[in-house]
Amino acid sequence: MERSASRQSRKKVVAVVGGGLVGALNACFFAKRGLDVELFESREDIRRAKIVKGRSINLALSHRGRQALKHVGLEEKIVAQGIPMHARMIHSLDGKQSPIPYGRKGQYILSVDRANLNKELLTAAETYPNTKMNFDHKLQDWNAETGLMTFVRLDGSKEQVKADLIVGCDGAFSAVRKQFLRLSRFDYSQTYIPHGYMELTMPPINGEFAMKPNYLHIWPRNTFMMIALPNLDKTFTCTLFMPFEDFEKITTGDEVIEFFQKYFPDTIPLIGADTLQRDYFRLPAQAMVSVKCNPYHIGDTCVLMGDAAHAVVPFYGQGMNAGFEDCIVFDEIMDQFNEDFSAVLPEYTRVRVPDDHAIADLAMYNYIEMRAHVNSKWFIFRKYVDNILHFFMPKTIIPLYTMVTFTRTRYHEAVKRWHWQNKVINRGLLLSAVGAVLGGSYLLIKNPPDSNKLIVSAEKMWDRLVALRTL
Repeated sequence: MERSASRQSRKKVVAVVGGGLVGALNACFFAKRGLDVELFESREDIRRAKIVKGRSINLALSHRGRQALKHVGLEEKIVAQGIPMHARMIHSLDGKQSPIPYGRKGQYILSVDRANLNKELLTAAETYPNTKMNFDHKLQDWNAETGLMTFVRLDGSKEQVKADLIVGCDGAFSAVRKQFLRLSRFDYSQTYIPHGYMELTMPPINGEFAMKPNYLHIWPRNTFMMIALPNLDKTFTCTLFMPFEDFEKITTGDEVIEFFQKYFPDTIPLIGADTLQRDYFRLPAQAMVSVKCNPYHIGDTCVLMGDAAHAVVPFYGQGMNAGFEDCIVFDEIMDQFNEDFSAVLPEYTRVRVPDDHAIADLAMYNYIEMRAHVNSKWFIFRKYVDNILHFFMPKTIIPLYTMVTFTRTRYHEAVKRWHWQNKVINRGLLLSAVGAVLGGSYLLIKNPPDSNKLIVSAEKMWDRLVALRTL
């Protein structure tokens, strides 16, 4: 069966392939422009599904994502369904908890539920009369020259649809992107990190959160870590990130408890020993992949967005935010070039590729920061210095996390500025240290202390130490 996705008015027709977060939001953006939109999703409608398949790592919504939601009138509604997280809460092995604020007072990120957000975006897209939703439609093939797509339905029948623009939002293992791989001069790489993740649930205690809810809780253990994000139902979703080989070493319930007793002892009474053993073996550890490619478009007929263009590991909390920003950047370029796809698509590739590659690299770096650097006194000291300098020079010194999370500074420009700031601040600290040493030496030379007094003081100190030992 073949049909044209165009209507009688012959508006430009946009086919959005993928009904996940970025696909559903993109449908809103294109529909708001008055374009005819058809959304195709290989799975059933998650709003009617009994079991929602796919990833469930909680999402951290920040400024970039909020700006995109605001553009289609959804920011307030989604923010109201999230839980503010003002800081990281670091859990030491001895049970001590230490907060590290994300930014200035009043700055926070939001813990939001992936499935609920997806449902809200699909419902919003469906409210536009120029949008048609097609579930259980799996893309089999498409033609880059004609824009003709072939979909396989749930019953095995096929349907061909033609569109003016195909927008691939179908995830890290994109069916749309497969066509790009047939082209010459298309750069593509995917990298699996050696760590996997496993999700556990921390239930409420007496109807309340088991821990302080307005934090992203982190148990950093250098080569691995666990995090916990709050949910509206008063539970925490705990995610354990660890090398696959370490997951495979734990084969019995007793070994699970022994492992948690050694590395996360404060969580056992909060999760519950029985629940911990059950959840640990419920599903195997899941893999995490980082995808980079270039260009993001083919001619004037197809463009990739979201994970289809730039899947990132989840350690900077920017995967969804970067995907949502794709939508708003494309929309801004559509305004700039008067919806001329032949000009819009190459400009989108030119603008977006360096930024998405930068956030992919930052996400890899931030895993090391979250599981190891937060244990470092130097890291804590530098965070303090950065925040103090930002307070006094807010336009000159801006912490990397602030640029990435609380502004729309382009990712690759944030990285450049971060390197420059690090160089300036480190040199400043070095000069200050040298100055302090030279100044102290000068004062000692100019005003030398009485050596007899030093000897007396040393003798008194020794006597005190001996007295303490005899107590």
